Amino acid sequence: MSVPILTQAGKLLARYDVLISDVWGVVHDGLWALEPACAALALFREKGGAVVLLSNAPGPSEQVAEVIDAKRVPRGCWDAMVTSGDVTKALIAESHHRKVFHIGWQEDRAIFAGSDVELVGEAEAELVVATELNDYKTETPEQYRPLLERFAARGVPFICGNPDLVVHVGERLLPCAGALATIYEELGGSVAWAGKPYRPAYDLALEAARTARGGRPVDPAKVLVIGDAVRTDLAGARLMGFDSLFIAGGIHRDETIRDGAVDAAGLARVLAGLPVQPVAAMAALA
Repeated sequence: MSVPILTQAGKLLARYDVLISDVWGVVHDGLWALEPACAALALFREKGGAVVLLSNAPGPSEQVAEVIDAKRVPRGCWDAMVTSGDVTKALIAESHHRKVFHIGWQEDRAIFAGSDVELVGEAEAELVVATELNDYKTETPEQYRPLLERFAARGVPFICGNPDLVVHVGERLLPCAGALATIYEELGGSVAWAGKPYRPAYDLALEAARTARGGRPVDPAKVLVIGDAVRTDLAGARLMGFDSLFIAGGIHRDETIRDGAVDAAGLARVLAGLPVQPVAAMAALA
């Protein structure tokens, strides 16, 4: 059966108690808030639902909250936020390695705050933590291959602080740390993925949802995942047994959007072969 294509999500959202929503590509486009999506989430909360934003952003949630504030995403459209940065901090704390080589922006180093790790050069490193490329606007993942080959040859473990492969920044499609982690695995290196579609991120999101609901348990049948990425959002929903709403106008928009609307044939191609289909698709949340 084909996936229903919606222009308004109100009746669908009313079937759920909790929304676990992606951030980049759903509530903002990398530059500014997507106002209809934010309004939809705010209305869901007004009617008694809980909204948890689950992002593969590599910074801790308190830092990412300030970033989306600057993009004019209103606090009234979400109850709690969980980020890959939160998961990365937990993975670093669980590791016995203290000498860390960091790949990513200076701002991303907030994930090391309060830990006893030492940021070191390549030769001393016992652990690699990649949150982004150092400059994803000008660099490509392949430029990192020689560095990654040297780390893989030494057997240095690698934490991927953002499992996304690419992200839209306005109209540009730019690489993320997940592209580096994919190369590292190809080289035989060991990767711990901090974020969607892996269970630790969703466990934290469910804990946040329970807190937002005053401690009431969350029925998995009443959870809807909203996201724009087949590889992360839809796969994570499938792993957890949650329903999903696919936002076609995100990273897959070149394949699925024609003249501002969802193209059924393109949508079918993108979703082909998935063992579990989303319950619906939209160009953008509204």
